[in-house]
Amino acid sequence: MMQSKSKYDNLIIYYFSGTGNAKNASLWISNIAKEYGIETQLINIDRFETIEKPDVKEKNLFGFCSPTHGFNLPPITLQFINQFPKVDNADVFLLNTRGGLKLSTLFIPGLSGLAQILPALILRAKGFKVVGMQPLALPSNWLILHPGLKEKVVNSIYKRCHIIVDNFATKLITGRKSYKALLSLPIDILLIPIALGYYFIGRFFLAKTLIASSSCNKCNKCIEQCPVNAISIVNDRPFWTYKCESCMRCVNQCNERAIETMHSFASVIILISSMIISPLLIALLKYFAVWEIVNQSTITKGVWSVIDALIFILFTFLGYRIIHFLMRYNFVNKVITYSSLSFYNFWRRYKAPKY
Repeated sequence: MMQSKSKYDNLIIYYFSGTGNAKNASLWISNIAKEYGIETQLINIDRFETIEKPDVKEKNLFGFCSPTHGFNLPPITLQFINQFPKVDNADVFLLNTRGGLKLSTLFIPGLSGLAQILPALILRAKGFKVVGMQPLALPSNWLILHPGLKEKVVNSIYKRCHIIVDNFATKLITGRKSYKALLSLPIDILLIPIALGYYFIGRFFLAKTLIASSSCNKCNKCIEQCPVNAISIVNDRPFWTYKCESCMRCVNQCNERAIETMHSFASVIILISSMIISPLLIALLKYFAVWEIVNQSTITKGVWSVIDALIFILFTFLGYRIIHFLMRYNFVNKVITYSSLSFYNFWRRYKAPKY
């Protein structure tokens, strides 16, 4: 037990974790708290439906730990925080894991965007006192965009982040405040439009880039482990719905490496949408002399952008339905599988170290 006096008697951490990064960070904080003799609870918010109001005691510290998806917190975490009961004058901290990389000996942090700003404002409106805001550049695990990092690099990043979290937890527990997240506030504010674009458009597109190849043995592990119930069985194979948050848990836990990212499909959808569908719609609007009206004001341009995005999502959905149906045929299955970079061994799956 530590000699310094703790400000708190109880610690409750709510966490969401796709591949284990945010969970490990929560465990590190919990371990420091236990060294100070603090009673600790770790609560996984997977598949939450209702939130029980916590037993608020005089010296409680609350924490929310979550990954960063598209420069924002995942919808499941935002919804959980938004529905969390009001607790007047209770102390709370936020920790977001964000995709960290390493170039030689240089550690490259990810970016937070709205991942700290938005939940801090929501919790403050609920009566909480935000005493800690810590971004944590744990290894990037977004296998849709890049292969998993090498084990040596992952361990190196983890070692560094473990020290950062221990220092952060010690500060909070002994009554000091820490707002490291505010150091990147100017950049985070600039990223807000991208964060909103991802939240309202991008994540729905990425949800339709995952497919199960013929290697799938129908064990249903991906369905059982999905934290948001986003995977169902359609035509006797896993089907990713728009509820998917691209947390990568299914990809990393599939024992058969049967879940692939359809890079070819994603590329074709983007090309067809940008080079054929959108130009055709604009030509149609010009033919009926409507395009000039669209370009007259910022509002009408915004309306057009929304309509164009919705058409893109609809086209993506229809394309995914067709591909999913055609995957029953061996030729199509092989084309999609072999044109997916994730099929090849160099596209490593991500394995978070055990802590």
